[in-house]
Amino acid sequence: MRRTPFVLLTLFAGAYPAFALDLPVRKSGLWELKMEFAAGGVPGQVMKQCVDPEADRLMNLNFGGSNEQYCSKNDVSRNGATITVDSVCKFGEATTTSHAVVTGSFDSAYTVQVTSKREGGPPLPGVKPGVETRMSISAKWLGPCEKGQRPGDVVMANGVTMNVLDLQKLRPPPK
Repeated sequence: MRRTPFVLLTLFAGAYPAFALDLPVRKSGLWELKMEFAAGGVPGQVMKQCVDPEADRLMNLNFGGSNEQYCSKNDVSRNGATITVDSVCKFGEATTTSHAVVTGSFDSAYTVQVTSKREGGPPLPGVKPGVETRMSISAKWLGPCEKGQRPGDVVMANGVTMNVLDLQKLRPPPK
């Protein structure tokens, strides 16, 4: 299943469109993220991310896109340790409307509950067009990055590692 990392990152990006740019930077080190998708046929996934402030901001850009460029709505409200975001973003022919609630600490552990609806664009595996989907993310800080890891490394459950800093170099410059 070599497509699994791509499919999961695509789903993650589609359900996590705008609010990533508005989140605080996470504590440097190794974070474990457990994602659960309520959509049938999409398995839960665990990934580890080695971050420092620069890599964390870049991960947010890669997963979140650019608010100004893609999102016509990005309403963020904060109440204590809870951040609520409502967004409408268009990526190609697909428009995603999302509601996200983020709770916890970006120094130790946080959760994200996302409800989204994607309309238009090519179909995604396990996601029916126009149907509301739910995703939850539980993240916890594990400690320093492991030996040999560098900021920007994302390690998927199947052992595939990619580095967002390296991927950024491959992206075409913005228009």
